Amino acid sequence: MNAPVTTELPVIVIGAGPTGLAAAAHLLEHGVEPLVLEAGPAAGAAVREWSHVRLFSTWGEVVDPAAERLLTPTGWTRPDPATYPSGGDWADRYLRPLADALGDRVRTGAEVAGVSRAGRDRIVDAGRATQPFVVHVSYADGREERLSARAVIDASGTWTTPGPAGGSGLAALGERAAADRVTYRVPDLKDPAVRARYAGRRTAVIGSGASAFTALAHLADLAQADDGTGTKAVWILRRGMSGSTFGGGEADQLPARGALGLAARAAVDQGYADAVTGFRTEAIESHAGQLVLVAEDGRRLDPVDEVIVLTGFRPDLSFLSEIRLGLDERLQAPVGLAPLIDPNQHSCGTVYPHGHRELSHPEQGIYLVGMKSYGRAPTFLAMTGYEQVRSVAAAIAGDLEAADRVELTLPETGVCGGAGLFDAPEADRSGGGCCAPAPQLVQLGAPATVAVGATAAEEAPVGGCCGA
Repeated sequence: MNAPVTTELPVIVIGAGPTGLAAAAHLLEHGVEPLVLEAGPAAGAAVREWSHVRLFSTWGEVVDPAAERLLTPTGWTRPDPATYPSGGDWADRYLRPLADALGDRVRTGAEVAGVSRAGRDRIVDAGRATQPFVVHVSYADGREERLSARAVIDASGTWTTPGPAGGSGLAALGERAAADRVTYRVPDLKDPAVRARYAGRRTAVIGSGASAFTALAHLADLAQADDGTGTKAVWILRRGMSGSTFGGGEADQLPARGALGLAARAAVDQGYADAVTGFRTEAIESHAGQLVLVAEDGRRLDPVDEVIVLTGFRPDLSFLSEIRLGLDERLQAPVGLAPLIDPNQHSCGTVYPHGHRELSHPEQGIYLVGMKSYGRAPTFLAMTGYEQVRSVAAAIAGDLEAADRVELTLPETGVCGGAGLFDAPEADRSGGGCCAPAPQLVQLGAPATVAVGATAAEEAPVGGCCGA
């Protein structure tokens, strides 16, 4: 019996975000028909949820070349490549026009519930490689459908699965019970209702990356506003202070990314935030209308009114349970990519060039790309995803010469060399390690030169979020 001709089937792309739409554009250039399935109501649905945050990458770094070639005949022109878009700008001025150009190749309200091989569950070997992929789709109107595909590109991202407050990777005790006062996103303080939630109140910010820097800068801005008197942030860090705590600063080759760390430092130096180091949250207790954070060793912080948890994201692998993936046991990233991005080994933003080979799995024909390809690693940039899908699309089309020609060089953070994720060895700890007898409130000396007032916050590109 002859094997079915799967090359006549489309390539299904999961997710109509920046990387997924770029994948569709690259596939079309190779004469391969894509079908993009987006769970949200519109393309870029996840990006729209952080529309108020400004990217730390410029327009010149967040527009995919193949997507631009698809858009240009429609009369679209790229915004000034030297300027910084917000998430809303990115969605409205790039992602929506790109989805429109792809037309009915993009389906919204289409959530992927499962991926497998036709007639083969995860266990079955016989004839597996000759069968097309089958993708189970649940639509917003209640319909269900099974679609066949020659290959699957999962660009669904990690936005829907943020990390918890708990230092062990599990939700802290009481975290779910306090859900009405815990958020896992950078709040939009220009929204009057959201602004009233944080104005004049004490807020714990848990996390040490770009999103935490952004939240601290925004809360410092609020504290200086007429309606924000008394606003205070408590910055919770699981590690002690080190030279890399505030990122690369002026040494960062992405200046706006460096400015994020400087803005966070300014928030602490100017007294709008206290930094508590070496604190791994075990529980969140409710007391008299406020929340008390308790560390794994029993230490307790003063009560807060709100908690912002920005501890990174993790991939949702539930709908891929019938697919044979090769994932690193720590990062949940493809095994070929994981050593290049493992923050246990380095904290540098530079990632060696990689493409379809590093992204491949034991199940041939499926690729995790974009933010999801990084698993739990935090250093993803949009331009990384664009280069990934350029290589993957070429490989699917059979052009291995183009697929292997991966030449992307990413900008450095300016902070490299084995910072790792956990606390430094005990002899090297400073500023309060996890075994310190009490939480340390850190004062950082001379104020940083980056202003965090209302004007600076509005004009300077001091935001950052997933995939930017």
